[in-house]
Amino acid sequence: MKNNIKTIAFDADDTLWVNETYFQEAEKQFGELLKDYLPIQEVSKELFQTEIKNLPLYGYGVKGFMLCMIETANRVSNDTISPTVINKILEIGNELILQPIDVLDGVITTLEALKDDYRLIVATKGDLLDQERKLKNSGLEHYFHHIEIMSDKKVMDYQKLIHHLDSKPEEFLMIGNSVKSDILPVLELGGYAAHVPFHTTWAHEKHEEDIQDPHFTKLQAINEIVSILK
Repeated sequence: MKNNIKTIAFDADDTLWVNETYFQEAEKQFGELLKDYLPIQEVSKELFQTEIKNLPLYGYGVKGFMLCMIETANRVSNDTISPTVINKILEIGNELILQPIDVLDGVITTLEALKDDYRLIVATKGDLLDQERKLKNSGLEHYFHHIEIMSDKKVMDYQKLIHHLDSKPEEFLMIGNSVKSDILPVLELGGYAAHVPFHTTWAHEKHEEDIQDPHFTKLQAINEIVSILK
């Protein structure tokens, strides 16, 4: 691998900085608001169903999450939810947007070690304004040659990205925490992919099967990639 790679792409949320932890806390707060209608665990299931239904409409990010919370609240309350609760839902979403950016351990040392030898980029899903804000506030922006905020991460999305970078799949390495979004599509293209685990993963992104592919690397921590490449 190390002799081929020219471009290294990093996922952002839960690869460069904490994200899902904040969403799960927001979900708990939402469940507390609706516990008079359903048990908190059932509220979470209803919210997840709403999110999956609306992904083609809203994509990924906080704003879509807020709309899904409001839709779920209306449904489980049979449209009797009060304006006060709706306002509290909006507050939960706004607090989520304004969460501080907590860069994960090993990220800065990894970027420092790789920046002179590889073209580093960010390839992440999510809302454009939200992801741009997080990247700016992270203090990491200067490490990256290119920022790609993607509506989805399927094979054709990576094809477009690699073509835009004037690169080839065999020269491209993707590093991320989601096997479904960051690993499998890149391997299908013939690129390289390294999975770095995060302690919690959104249910929609979970993938339990083992990967048997010579282009795949499983990391315990992000900085392990440096010794693999050097």
